[in-house]
Amino acid sequence: MPNSSSISEFLLLALADTRQLQLLHFWLLLGIYLAALLGNGLISTAVACHHRLHSPMYFFLLNLALLDLGCISTTLPKAMANALWDTRDISYAGCAAQVFFFLFFISAEYFILTIMSYDRYVAICKPLHYGTLMDSRACATMAAVAWATGVLYSLLHTANTFSLPLCQGNAINQFFCEIPQILKLSCSHSYLKDLWVLVVSASLASGCFAFILFSYVQIFRAVLRMPSEQGRHKAFSTCLPHLAVLSLFVSTGTFAYVKPSSMSSPSLDLVVSFLYSVVPPTLNPLIYSVRNKELMCSVRKVISQMFLNCVKFTLISYSL
Repeated sequence: MPNSSSISEFLLLALADTRQLQLLHFWLLLGIYLAALLGNGLISTAVACHHRLHSPMYFFLLNLALLDLGCISTTLPKAMANALWDTRDISYAGCAAQVFFFLFFISAEYFILTIMSYDRYVAICKPLHYGTLMDSRACATMAAVAWATGVLYSLLHTANTFSLPLCQGNAINQFFCEIPQILKLSCSHSYLKDLWVLVVSASLASGCFAFILFSYVQIFRAVLRMPSEQGRHKAFSTCLPHLAVLSLFVSTGTFAYVKPSSMSSPSLDLVVSFLYSVVPPTLNPLIYSVRNKELMCSVRKVISQMFLNCVKFTLISYSL
């Protein structure tokens, strides 16, 4: 029985047995990855380049887009490489790095979503104090705290996971290194050590969720008291995309890590992990841009400018 000191690599789950299906999975994952890169890249560029989008709401949306790019770039490239080259292996250090960065991006995203709920709460419930409470310094501080907390949270879990002795082989039943699947390889009985990590995680997650819930209760109470139907529509239009993204993120992530072991199966685990690790980063740009005319207008300008630059580059190259 191998232990963690003798394991030099892990074997990830093979998405298909035949070469044709492996190539099909590669092209499918590549399409999803390019869509996520394009959507989040366009939002990041639009927010960074257009001065009228330099507000707290779009600043946090920029942070969310960058975290989505990092999250999906941690898992899909390795899965695509394995499907393309018909391999399953990932080095021990590579697996640890994948766990660290995935947890970092996904936890920081949860904290950013929590801050975004506070931003909407202040904008709707305390509009006269919005400029004071959400000035540029406060926004930068909150974003920095979210990213730093994500690093600390990820370090805690990664260190705890890879300090456990592994004696159940090195095959991970997932397309990326996921903590629940790695823990299945452990032969440790250090329940007290696992318990305090679980308590810290549950406290952070439940605290953020309670804060989000409180914010939206106050938001809906304030919106329903608005006399103007146009005002209510505008308030809802800025909150609904955030609620949709938050619901997708929390529901899939919670089910992945809290579902009972009796419901666990390789196919279900694969679908659930795909839902919380790949689907949100791909759909978030679409959710935020569909109902936001200002953002859509800026994105169109970015696309137009990119097209014009390509045409100019082509003409210059042809003339040379």
